[in-house]
Amino acid sequence: MFTVLVLVFTAVLLLYVKLRWHFAYWRRRGVAGEKPHLLRGNMKGLGKELHWTDINRRIYGKFRGKERFCGYFTFLSKALFVIDLELVRKIMISDFGSFADRGLFHNVRDDPLTGNLLFLDGPEWRWLRQNLTQVFSSGKMKYMFSNMVDVGEKLTQACLQQVGKIEAKDLCARFTTDVIGSCAFGLECNSLQDPESEFRRMGRSVVSQPLHSVPVQVFMFAQPDLARSLRLRLFRPKVSEFFLDTVRQTLDYRRRENIHRNDLIQLLMELGQDGDKDALSLEQIAAQALVFFLAGFDTSSTTMAFCLYELALNPDIQDTLRAEVLDVLGSNDQKLTYESVHEMRYLDQVVDETLRKYPILPHISRRSTKEYLVPDSNLTIEPGTKIIIPVHSIHHDPEIYPEPEKFDPSRFEPEEVKARHPFAYLPFGEGPRNCIGERFGKLQVKVGLVYLLRDFKFSRSEQTQIPLKFSSRTFLIATQEGVHLHMERLSAP
Repeated sequence: MFTVLVLVFTAVLLLYVKLRWHFAYWRRRGVAGEKPHLLRGNMKGLGKELHWTDINRRIYGKFRGKERFCGYFTFLSKALFVIDLELVRKIMISDFGSFADRGLFHNVRDDPLTGNLLFLDGPEWRWLRQNLTQVFSSGKMKYMFSNMVDVGEKLTQACLQQVGKIEAKDLCARFTTDVIGSCAFGLECNSLQDPESEFRRMGRSVVSQPLHSVPVQVFMFAQPDLARSLRLRLFRPKVSEFFLDTVRQTLDYRRRENIHRNDLIQLLMELGQDGDKDALSLEQIAAQALVFFLAGFDTSSTTMAFCLYELALNPDIQDTLRAEVLDVLGSNDQKLTYESVHEMRYLDQVVDETLRKYPILPHISRRSTKEYLVPDSNLTIEPGTKIIIPVHSIHHDPEIYPEPEKFDPSRFEPEEVKARHPFAYLPFGEGPRNCIGERFGKLQVKVGLVYLLRDFKFSRSEQTQIPLKFSSRTFLIATQEGVHLHMERLSAP
């Protein structure tokens, strides 16, 4: 028994010493940082009372104005937390070759739908990015626009059935589910008519019922190689099966009936058929379709809901925006066209300010692929080091955006934008790994808002949470209890 106790004590002591050595990594390299907690690093409270934004803002507030960067630990994984916007520019653009990877979890063997453009790195990512960029060209946007308008008309009809108290996130998610279903899959999802449609249920389950708890998700993305060796999965099997079956049936139908559409599925079908590369497998096509579906419906619907929330709390801004919408529609025979949406300058500012205050991603991550000497410092970043760019913290820096909690679209008037550092606004990232669907996402948000504001007025209700509280259970910025508002029709038919 004594021998066993000695062995246990020795093992615990060695583990303690090893952890102390590990968590002293940044201090040994002369990098400032918040003292990490053993095992939890700087993540104490994450997933319980704290969201990622709370942790990032705490660290950003401690070191802003004092350091250009600081040390950071996501549990056991070390990262460099970047504050200086010029260094952000170098990482994302000038020296992108040293930071081309995101270093996110993917496990194609056990979870094939993680083999998508968002998660992949290296040559696989480069080839997909180069080929998928064409689906979001101006020509493709114009082609898809008519589908968005069709769904916008259905949004109006759905709203007429539920005037009064609404949960804006669910309403907007049904709209964006139908848009992305049509534009990416060429399918009628019918979420606006049927809130329990299969596409809507699957999308909702991915967001609200993840396979793992927040700490496990953090582990998977902080230690992707270890998580992959443990054969962990990100998506629930029923979600993977649904999207694989949907894509399989769509491909079979199009090939059998010789149907051609200008949408994402068609482009994916044709990739590699020029003889330069093998055609994509069913799993590879489904993986890209899934990530575009999830990114297309969830982030856009969240942005729409946050926008409606701010418009409900700021009726003067809502009135100004509605006046612009009605004026532009009046000049175009009450028809919404691709060109007329781009005439709505104040709508642009309102959406940009929404994304400034609620940027969806609390931070952007990169991973160094080679040694990198940080300019004007003695720090050499080792290969494989995670880089954290705290987008939400930057967007709420009072030195950059005075009164950051105030919703103020005038921040995005041309002269105001020019006066700020170009990397002070990063809702879609920047550089070669920016969000490929930025234009598509913003366009569908604007179309949805135009149809909503044309016929309806939004105000707070007794259920409206002020201020909104973010759910600590998800990485993305989302509310704890939804976005509850009151919606009334402006005029009779």
